[in-house]
Amino acid sequence: MYLLILGIIYLAFIGLGAADALFGSAWPTIQGEMDVPVSYAGIVSMLIASGTITSSLLSDRLTKRFGAGNVVVCGVILSAAVLFGFSFASSFLMLCLLAYPLGLAGGAIDATSNNHVALHYSSRAMSWLHCLWGLGAVISPIIMGQLLLGGAPWNSGYRVISYLQIVVAITVLLSLPLWKKQSKDVSEEISKAPALGLSQIFRVRGVKYILVAMFALCAVEMTTVLWASTYLVVHRGVEPEVAASYAALFFIGITVGRFVSGFVADKVGDRNMIRIGIGIIFVGILAIGVPIASDVLALNGLIIVGLGSAPIFPAVIHATPTNFGKVKSQSIIGVQMASAYTGTTLMPPLFGWIADYVSIGLFPVFLLVMTILMLVMTERLNKRVAREPMKA
Repeated sequence: MYLLILGIIYLAFIGLGAADALFGSAWPTIQGEMDVPVSYAGIVSMLIASGTITSSLLSDRLTKRFGAGNVVVCGVILSAAVLFGFSFASSFLMLCLLAYPLGLAGGAIDATSNNHVALHYSSRAMSWLHCLWGLGAVISPIIMGQLLLGGAPWNSGYRVISYLQIVVAITVLLSLPLWKKQSKDVSEEISKAPALGLSQIFRVRGVKYILVAMFALCAVEMTTVLWASTYLVVHRGVEPEVAASYAALFFIGITVGRFVSGFVADKVGDRNMIRIGIGIIFVGILAIGVPIASDVLALNGLIIVGLGSAPIFPAVIHATPTNFGKVKSQSIIGVQMASAYTGTTLMPPLFGWIADYVSIGLFPVFLLVMTILMLVMTERLNKRVAREPMKA
């Protein structure tokens, strides 16, 4: 039963990754067809992120009222419906109207699934959960690209992914009796504990540290995704085609890193996986920023940063019940996800401002500052937890 439910959650996360990555691959075609500025992609992205933040913050209340399985299946159904709606969008306004509910669906699936795996499964399972998100994020752009190459409109890509989400929704729906049976294994204290408000969550010792750390981690990841190619081309003179291919390898680095870390996560432990990941990120940033003529180190530094980022997010989430108690884990994971998406939304545009008004050459410095912040916050949390271990 446990393995079957885990497999279904994995399937839902592949679908989540596919939905998350679809807009970026379709936007160049959408932008030309709808004749809007390239920068308008940021509007849709921020609307999706705001929906994700909202449902992440509400995840504890929703899970306690309806159950984890019901929240996940409703999230997948909503995702399928919205993606199908995207396939009929004929104006930028329609995209904006659909963006927020797409974020709501993604946040519900993300926060609820993460907490369920953190409570019931090992660090290995958590690492592979996030690895499969990466697999989904690789699959959907490939599907979109192949359809566009075959002469199909961008709408067809959304329609195909929506059909895949319907299959996922039916699978989760059929498995609901198993979810309910597994939920009975959770203590009555956890299942009946009231959802925490934001003010209560912020009063939990150490929470502020991990929220800042998650903010900084996603700032590193998404700033790298958005600006790495520009840095390589503008600051180092790398050919655009070469820069783009290596920037894409950042995602592959994360996906491969999470797959590999799954084999050692249980033995190494969540805290040490975070430390190792941060150490590898430092090496990658050093390679990106080293002032030598050859671009080999800088290009491969992007892959190294991806490999370093790989174990951190899963380890932080999996450690939440241990750091803060199982009773509070869903509330805190929801806020952690919200903090992560806030970093994803705000920090890449901030660095864009720095690049415009100061220098794109500060890219590795910006990543370094965020990584140091992440290290300081996670180590402070470790010291706090060591002094005051959480009982439940």
